[in-house]
Amino acid sequence: MSIVTVQLGQCGNQIGHEVFNAICGDIRGTHGMCSKKENESYHDACKERFFSEEESGVPVARAVLVDMEPKVISQTLSIAARSGYWKYDDRSHFCQKQGSGNNWANGYSVHGPRHKEVIMNLVQKAAEKCDRLSGFFTIMSMAGGTGSGLGAFVTQCLRDAFPTSFILNHVIWPYGTGEVIVQNYNSVLTLSHLYQSSDALLVHENDVIHKICAQLMNIKQISFRDVNQVIAHQLGSVFQPTYTAESGLHYSRNPLGDLMETLVPHPEFKMLGLRNIPQMPENSLAYSTFSWPGLIKHLRQMLIANAKMEEGIDWQVRPPPLGSSIPSSHSTNKPLHFNTSIANLVILRGKDMHSVDLGSFRDPSLYTSWLNPQDAFNAWKTPRAFNKYEKSASLVSNSQFLLKPLDNVVGKAWNMFASKAYIHQYTKFGIEEEDFLDSFTALEQVISSYTRL
Repeated sequence: MSIVTVQLGQCGNQIGHEVFNAICGDIRGTHGMCSKKENESYHDACKERFFSEEESGVPVARAVLVDMEPKVISQTLSIAARSGYWKYDDRSHFCQKQGSGNNWANGYSVHGPRHKEVIMNLVQKAAEKCDRLSGFFTIMSMAGGTGSGLGAFVTQCLRDAFPTSFILNHVIWPYGTGEVIVQNYNSVLTLSHLYQSSDALLVHENDVIHKICAQLMNIKQISFRDVNQVIAHQLGSVFQPTYTAESGLHYSRNPLGDLMETLVPHPEFKMLGLRNIPQMPENSLAYSTFSWPGLIKHLRQMLIANAKMEEGIDWQVRPPPLGSSIPSSHSTNKPLHFNTSIANLVILRGKDMHSVDLGSFRDPSLYTSWLNPQDAFNAWKTPRAFNKYEKSASLVSNSQFLLKPLDNVVGKAWNMFASKAYIHQYTKFGIEEEDFLDSFTALEQVISSYTRL
C-alpha cells in the first residue's frame, strides 16, 4: 500500500525532500548480507510505498508540495530532479506569492479556505495514482504560519475527504529559545486542531535534533539541512519496509495502519516520539562495532529515563515496582523521572536480528496498568541493513515523553493570552478568544491524561 506525503510550508518541504533522499539512498545501496531476492522484495515494497514509476524510469515521489511562497518549492523540485535518482511530479505542487507571516490564523482561516479546492485536487490526483492507499503523512512545523495554520486546515480537509484513510502528522516542535514571538500561540492552536483530525502526531523537537547534530554527529556549524537530514534518517528507519509479526515472511503492506494499530490503542493518546541508535558521522562507521544486547540495553534505558539520545543517559532511573502507584505529585511541574509508556514499537534492521532478546521491553512495569504488556509492545524486523549501519534499532513510543515540553508551551501561551498579548493579530483573521480557550482546554485534557498514566 502507498503513502501520500503532504509537505506543508518551508519546514515541511525541506524535511520532505530529505526524507525522500534518505529513502532513495537506502534502496540504491547494496547489501551483501541479503540475498538478491530479499533485496528485490525490499526495493519493491519501498517503491510501492513512496514512489510511482515514470516512463523515463526515474522514480517519482508520491508527494504534494504546498507553500504560500514559491522559493522553497522551486528549490526543492530542482534539487530532486538534478539528483537523477528520483524527482517530484512537476504538476503536484501549489504555491502563492505571499506567505502567512508567522500568523496561524492567516494560514488556517484565509489561505486554507481560499485555496482548499486546488490543494485537495492535487491530493486527490496523488491518491488516485496509488493502487492501494494506506493514508497520508503530512510534514509541518508548529511555530510558523503556513506549515502550522494551513497544515491544520489541510489535515481537517484530508479527514473529511478520506474518512477511512490513516493520517499521521509529523510535527516539528520549535526551539525553546523562541523562533517567533507568537510560536506558543501557534503551537497550541496547531496541536489542539491536529488532535481532532489526525490519527497520531509524530513529534521531533528541534532542540533535541540540534543536540544530536552537535554531540553525536560532531557537526561544528549546524545548518537547517543538517537538522533535517538527522530527522529524515530517523523517519526512514521507521518507514522503510519491515516484517511484522502478522506479515510473516512478506514485507508489511499497510505501514500507517500497522503503526496506528501498534501504538495508538486509545484516541486520547496520540503523541508519538522516535529514538534511533546508533547515530554517528558516516566516516566513523568503519571504526565502530555494535552488539544487539548493547543497543537494546541503551534503547530501553533511553525510553525509561526519557533520554532523546544515547549520550548522557541517566542510568539511575528505574521502573517503579509493579503494583506501586506513582504519587499525584508526579506532575509536569516537577522533574519527570520515570517515563511511563502506553505502547512501544522496536524496529530492528540488520545482521542476526532474529536472535535479539527483546524481553526487557515486555516488562509490565514499563507500561500503564490498563493495558496488557503483551499488547503494548511490538517488534518489527528485517535482515536488511539501513543506510550503511550494519545493525540499527529504532523505538517509536507512545509515552509521557512530551509532557514537560507540552506543559511549558501551554503555560507560556496562557500567560500571553491572560495579558491579551498579540490577540488582535489573530482576531483580525477570524480566530476569536473562544477558539483559544477551546484549544487550551483540549491540551490541558491531553496533559492530564498523560500525567495519570
